[in-house]
Amino acid sequence: MDGIAKPKRRPAPGSKRPLERSYPDLHDHIRTLEEAGQLIRVDRAINKDTEMHPLVRWQFRGGIAEKDRKAFLFTNVIDSKGRKYDIPVLVGGLAANREIYRLGLGCPFEEMDDRWVRAIQNPIAPRIVENAPCHEIVISGKALDKPGNGLDGIPLPISTPGWDISPYATLSQYITKDPDTGVQNMGNYRGQVKARRRLGMNPSLELRPGIYNHWEKLRARGFKKLACAVVLGAPPCITFASVQKIPERLDELDVAGALVGTPINVVKAKTVDLLIPAEAEIVIEGFIDTKYLEPEAPFGESHGHVNLQEFNAFMDVTCITRRRDAILTSIISQVTPSESSLIKRIGMEPLFLNFLQNTLGIKGVKRVSMHEPLTNMRKVLLLVMERDMPTTEIWRALYGAAILHRAAGKYVIAVNEDIDPENADAILWAMSYRANPNLDFHILPHRDQGHGPRSKRNGGEDGSVLIDATLKENFPPISLPKREFMERAKVIWEELGLPKLKPEAPWFGHSLGEWPDEMDQAAKRATEGNYFEIGELLKKRRRKDVRMNTEVRNVVESKTKPRKGKKP
Repeated sequence: MDGIAKPKRRPAPGSKRPLERSYPDLHDHIRTLEEAGQLIRVDRAINKDTEMHPLVRWQFRGGIAEKDRKAFLFTNVIDSKGRKYDIPVLVGGLAANREIYRLGLGCPFEEMDDRWVRAIQNPIAPRIVENAPCHEIVISGKALDKPGNGLDGIPLPISTPGWDISPYATLSQYITKDPDTGVQNMGNYRGQVKARRRLGMNPSLELRPGIYNHWEKLRARGFKKLACAVVLGAPPCITFASVQKIPERLDELDVAGALVGTPINVVKAKTVDLLIPAEAEIVIEGFIDTKYLEPEAPFGESHGHVNLQEFNAFMDVTCITRRRDAILTSIISQVTPSESSLIKRIGMEPLFLNFLQNTLGIKGVKRVSMHEPLTNMRKVLLLVMERDMPTTEIWRALYGAAILHRAAGKYVIAVNEDIDPENADAILWAMSYRANPNLDFHILPHRDQGHGPRSKRNGGEDGSVLIDATLKENFPPISLPKREFMERAKVIWEELGLPKLKPEAPWFGHSLGEWPDEMDQAAKRATEGNYFEIGELLKKRRRKDVRMNTEVRNVVESKTKPRKGKKP
């Protein structure tokens, strides 16, 4: 029946809850963030169309360290026409920093990587329930046409004011079902608000998402509509699973359950044949047209450029359900670093490392780091390798990292453990002095162009550059004072009340293999003030049979003096 269903009464405090749940929902997560000092609550009026995202954006573009970024909860949301909304908006609440992500997953930092690997390998099927918080308010049919009852009642922000031509859902999980296997897919894609009952979408075709494959299968068979449910706000584990690119044989809801070690509660949607998270905040149900496409975008994208208009699919809305106390989640995307890039990166890095270490058996790979600032974590991959790995294994790792993900690895760089993969200066240093372009660079052609502005000159193809920037031989020490001298100087610095230091690797010198004991002892004697003694020893080693800049290490010491008159 068309209309609005009245909210169901919640059980009184202390009474038995209708659902069993041992994982945090979004409301639990927000309380945890507030208790941990990770949440900024904004109660003054904030315009979702012009102020909200720019305000939160400053903590990503204003020189604020990742650990100091916060989640923002806006409780007094208005739009440019002065309309007030009864739904608060959470921005940065899932991955403004790693601590926020960790709190959402509910485990120590050292367990997060293993938890992701186990979740992919051992998914847990969800639990189907009858009644659910996401169905406390149900608006369907013609009731959606009433002002404030359709998409216009949801306070979706404008992400990139001045460029975007509409509010967009950004943390929006689209759920569809494979018509062949019946396996559901849940992926995070943007959704453009076009009318009270029409939502545009962009499924990022360069990533070959499940929803696009489902749409193509139905289109080929002459079916006009693809059933879809869009989740706006859910338990953190569900959001974390939805943004990862996992095998299509897996349902992301199963992976979400494995992340928290228990089945996720799901309920049947009201107007489409799909299972949706029972603790979702807001769910938009409807059908995606498979016959017609219409212009969608522009929209500021995570590759750092505005995505211009394209023809894309759209969804006709049949029902909107929500919790009575619903909270909308919106994610900061566009130029990286951002919440969007960090929420993907934390889960993707361990999956790359597991693939290299366990699938390919390259145990010497110690870490995979995805470069995040500006490049959006897919384009530049850093492989941290053990010293003295066989050259063949280094190259196998470089090729392996380039092939795991069709849109990742435009530049794949192998470095050693003394290089900080988070420091672009250190990476360029390693490339400058440890890699010979004639020997250590290789271009891999016929790669997918991937996410980013589409060039007209490459026919849709790109390439990968693989770089071995590891040490191939012993090198002299890093030319910084040894650690003990830097640590002593740091104590003096702090005693003088100078600005707080943020050490950047390398911040002290250490040997890279070529440093004889003789030189170590001589350097020690110099720090003790005995450098004139060293000068006398050097005097005894004079000779006239060598040219300027001849390295001492390349000259065999002779026990006899050189013959007189012999020219060098």
